[in-house]
Amino acid sequence: MSDHDPTTPLVEVRGLRKAFSGTDVLRGVDLSAGEGTATVLLGPSGSGKTTVLRSLNVLETPDAGRVRIADAEVDFDAPARDRGARRREVAALRSRSGMVFQSHHLFPHKTVLGNLLEGPVQVQGRSVDEATADARRLLEQVGLGGREDAYPAQLSGGQQQRVGIARALALQPQVVLLDEPTSALDPELVSEVLAVIRDLAATGWTMLIVTHEVRFARDVADQVLFLDEGVIAERGGAEVLTDPQHERTKQFLRRVLDLS
Repeated sequence: MSDHDPTTPLVEVRGLRKAFSGTDVLRGVDLSAGEGTATVLLGPSGSGKTTVLRSLNVLETPDAGRVRIADAEVDFDAPARDRGARRREVAALRSRSGMVFQSHHLFPHKTVLGNLLEGPVQVQGRSVDEATADARRLLEQVGLGGREDAYPAQLSGGQQQRVGIARALALQPQVVLLDEPTSALDPELVSEVLAVIRDLAATGWTMLIVTHEVRFARDVADQVLFLDEGVIAERGGAEVLTDPQHERTKQFLRRVLDLS
């Protein structure tokens, strides 16, 4: 998926800070993720998980810190040489990742195939034939082969979210960012989306996932980051979910797993 040096983390974040209306949401977050790994971000509402993810894609502009994905980097501590230079840095960083949102954000007036072609053809300038072949392969991968001509309103919420995942992959990103991809779904549709994400993890996509699905996280996570009040309070492998060391992590897991 890339020519990135495997000895260096594919994703690196240092000193990430962000405040909204004077309230600190991120208070110096450091993280790294290796190529081909799945990193799960857990934490209570308001802990900063989604803001971390949106900062990687610069959907939120950090107040301070440095973000690097592969060979693209933006240092938000350093003033840009000029506005155009910063725009180019941000565009390069954004092009390294694909974002999957809580709600699918599909174009309702475009078919499934049209939604997948929009980014590769209109933004990346790829040929329609190449992008179409890639889109059909991705739709097969997410279990929606044969639904290319359907419109979003003709699909279930789970199917729409799987289209959203395929659309992110169609950009050929080096990192896939998933922001609570099942939170807007009816409970019976959650498993079909989680199955697709499990398959992506098994095939080596680099992913950062914000989720409250702890049992799913236990299955896929190479790294778990527990955020609380804008900092990473605990980090480690999947053992963070089974044998947490931080009392705040224990409290959170007891609550979401309904344990006494």
